[in-house]
Amino acid sequence: MSIHISAKKGEIAKVVLQPGDPLRAKYIAENFLENAKLVSQTRGIFYYTGLYKGKEISVGASGMGFPSIGIYSFELYTEYEVETIIRIGTCGGYSSDVKLFDLLNVENAASESTYAKYAWGFEEELLSHQGNIFDIINQTAEELSLKTKATNIHSSDIFYRKDPAVPAIATKYNCPAVEMEAFGLFANAKHLGKNAATILTVSDIIPTKEFISADEREKALKPMIELALESALKVI
Repeated sequence: MSIHISAKKGEIAKVVLQPGDPLRAKYIAENFLENAKLVSQTRGIFYYTGLYKGKEISVGASGMGFPSIGIYSFELYTEYEVETIIRIGTCGGYSSDVKLFDLLNVENAASESTYAKYAWGFEEELLSHQGNIFDIINQTAEELSLKTKATNIHSSDIFYRKDPAVPAIATKYNCPAVEMEAFGLFANAKHLGKNAATILTVSDIIPTKEFISADEREKALKPMIELALESALKVI
C-alpha cells in the first residue's frame, strides 16, 4: 500500500496500462481483462488487475497533468515494483500533419515544465521514451496491421491559454500534437531506470475545431487499447 494507491503488495502487475480517466480504466478492465479485480479506488482513482490472454496486467488511471501522473507512476514503480507503464490517452493536433483517429507512438516529449528539473535534476526540455517498450509497440502495430506514427509530442502544463498560436517549443521540436502527461512519465522512468511508453489517439484538431464525438470515442480508442495490451504480452 502506498500513499495514493491502496492495493496490497503483489496486487499490481509488472506491466500497467495507464489512461488518464478512472472510468476509462474501469472500461478497459471490464471489457478486455478476464477476472479483473478492483485493487484500489483511493480518491476515486481506480486500479484493476486481471488477465489478458493469460498474462497478468494492471490498468489504472494517472489523472491529468505532470503532478498527478508523477505521483501515480512513481508509486507504481517504487512501491509496487512495476517495470513497465504504457500511458494510453488522447491528444490534440496542432495542424493537419495529424488527422482524427491517428495513432501516435511517442518517441520524445518536449515540455517547458520544470517537473523533471526540480524532481530529478534533468535540465533537458526533451525526454525520450524509456526502455524497449517503444520498439515493442512499433513491432506489434505492424503485426496487427495498425498504422502508427512515431513522433515527438508537446507535453504541456496548460490546457487553456491566452495565446492561440502554436507554442515555440512545439515548433522547435516538430511536435504535431499536444497532451499533458508523457514528459512527467518519461522523467520518472528515466530517473528510476524503468520502462515507459505513451500511445495517443488524436481526438481533436485544434485549429479546425474537429473532434471525435462522445459516441465515437469508444470505437476510436479500441485500436489503441488493443495495441497496448498486445504489446504488454511481449514484455518479460
